Amino acid sequence: MNGKVFLDTNILVYAYDSHYPQKQAMAGSILKSGIEQDTAVLSVQVLGEFFVVVTGRIKSPLTPDQANEIIDILQTMMVVEIDMDIVKRAIDTHQRYRISYWDSLIVAAAETAGCETILSEDLNHGQTYNGVLVKNPFR
Repeated sequence: MNGKVFLDTNILVYAYDSHYPQKQAMAGSILKSGIEQDTAVLSVQVLGEFFVVVTGRIKSPLTPDQANEIIDILQTMMVVEIDMDIVKRAIDTHQRYRISYWDSLIVAAAETAGCETILSEDLNHGQTYNGVLVKNPFR
């Protein structure tokens, strides 16, 4: 067991969204721990989604420069690049589990990185996809 944990976009967003203070504290703690213990994993998809959400979809959006500075910090974690093998694996996962392609891409990236767990508010808590367990830390 390597202890690697894949962080879905919502974990990153909550860490920087002050309108949900309890979730912000929990997400901040998850990020801090993941960075300090070198166990947190992201994908380029997650970083892109993070940028879009925090610069335009939250109540108090960040500026693009602020979001970019945060991404500079986040990229110190392991970041999975999306390649053709991951796209194909995501398609297989989408068909097998009947989840969205975008969620399947998260699963495929986590699986490729050797993660044991995906932390996500969006995927089904307790479900295992291709051997990777989903946990919702906000439950």
